[in-house]
Amino acid sequence: QVQLVESGGGLVQAGGSLRLSCAASGLTFSTYTMGWFRQAPGREREFVALISWYGSSTYYGDSEKGRFTISRDDAKNTVYLQMNSLKPEDTAVYYCAASRNGGIYSREYTYWGQGTQVTVSS
Repeated sequence: QVQLVESGGGLVQAGGSLRLSCAASGLTFSTYTMGWFRQAPGREREFVALISWYGSSTYYGDSEKGRFTISRDDAKNTVYLQMNSLKPEDTAVYYCAASRNGGIYSREYTYWGQGTQVTVSS
């Protein structure tokens, strides 16, 4: 049974930082592209970042470039999202997801975590 468990969310002031983690089990982690998505109330789920299998490449949504960094530790079956210079508009539930093919669309991902809330106060 595949499980993705996010952690590290919370309340932070604008300009602050958070580091999200996603621990995976039940899959051959190193062969999956891992992605982060987020969903704010009343909005569709949107792509944040992805890291390809073996960490060979990364890709970010436009609003995250230069502020967020995705990384992975295949020995720990964990993917991370370092978020700096946070803005109130970053407030959302953040989800990690796993895909054999990768991409920026949620439909391309097979497995999903339960999400972790990030709230940025102004």
